[in-house]
Amino acid sequence: MFDFMEMDFNAAGITPSSGPYIPDAGECQRCGQCVSSCPTFRLFQTHEETPRSRIRTLSKILVENQAISTEEREHLDNCLQCRACETACPSRMAYGELFDQAQAQLTASPSGLAKLAYSLIENKRWRRNLLPLLAVYLKSGLQNPLRATGLLKKLHLADAESLLTLPALKPLATQYPAIGTTRGQVALFTGCIAEHFDNATLQAAITLLNAIGYTVIVPPEQGCCGAVHQHNGQTATALIDHNINVFNALDVQAVLHTATGCGAMLSDYRHENEAAALFSQRLQDINEFLLAHWPEDLHLNALPEKVAVHEPCSQRNVLKNQQTVYALLAKIPELEAIPLPDNHLCCGAGGSYMLSHPDNAGQLRTMKQQTINGAQVDRVVSSNFGCAVFMNAGGGDVVHPLRLLVGQLS
Repeated sequence: MFDFMEMDFNAAGITPSSGPYIPDAGECQRCGQCVSSCPTFRLFQTHEETPRSRIRTLSKILVENQAISTEEREHLDNCLQCRACETACPSRMAYGELFDQAQAQLTASPSGLAKLAYSLIENKRWRRNLLPLLAVYLKSGLQNPLRATGLLKKLHLADAESLLTLPALKPLATQYPAIGTTRGQVALFTGCIAEHFDNATLQAAITLLNAIGYTVIVPPEQGCCGAVHQHNGQTATALIDHNINVFNALDVQAVLHTATGCGAMLSDYRHENEAAALFSQRLQDINEFLLAHWPEDLHLNALPEKVAVHEPCSQRNVLKNQQTVYALLAKIPELEAIPLPDNHLCCGAGGSYMLSHPDNAGQLRTMKQQTINGAQVDRVVSSNFGCAVFMNAGGGDVVHPLRLLVGQLS
């Protein structure tokens, strides 16, 4: 198992157990860092909605093998899994791993609607067959009348429907040749729905990679990263193994992701065998790759604007590479990029949290929108598709930083 705190057991007079180590309340440093960084504490202002309280619940489940109360389960489920507490904790507790282990133990068989959602995530052919119907619905003007009937709420589809945007129906090509001298070949991870609902970002990534001399391969066999499954107590093993096999079969220098939410999950793929290790060695964030391989003679057009950078939780707390976005945006002359205030607080999207806890998520989004309004900037960028979709559904206009860069290409 894992040691979730680094400590000298012999010096403390403690005999390590065979299970995950979770400190008791007496060993907590009581610094309050995890409390102040927790979005649900910000909402509820109660001890039960803090990482410290949830750790005690996780200890009951994973170490003490005790049943937990309905109340404890509710407070545990309220967690957004933003992992801000991990970054804040001076003891470096691996809260995300503990949470996933506990969810796997607690989660019963999913409901019929959840099973359908998981199936759609897993099955690319089903999604492609459904998308033309969805496009017709969005163009038909039926949204408001259907919402007014209340039918969507009865079917528990209202929150998902509110996030919908017109999908791109044409799939990406399998290969996009480099422009000019070819420096290499890379693969692009598109995930389960970004190819259709974040097509502009993927096209921007391809254009930029081609411009700096890289041919881009988009394997059509690739699938979902597995994050939704794993963070909701379902097994993601088949999805993980499938992606590893698909990308390892390609002759590429790197496997690139544009969404940090997917990137956080992909970076957590276990290194238990040579195949997983190879995948991890080649995995890179698109921002990091572009920054590292940007040609000295490639200059962008000026953009005299002030831009706020939203730092997604998956980027700040897992990938920890948010500074690459500022460095990449610095390639645009006259552009001023500033951190969005309160970047340490989650926007409320939280993967599937925006669907499972819409009230909590909505309150956090409102707070984030107020912060954006107060920042007095021309636009906001975010490197996570899920965050952008959620904030835009609340009236925002958030785009991926790659779309600013590609817009300034000559």
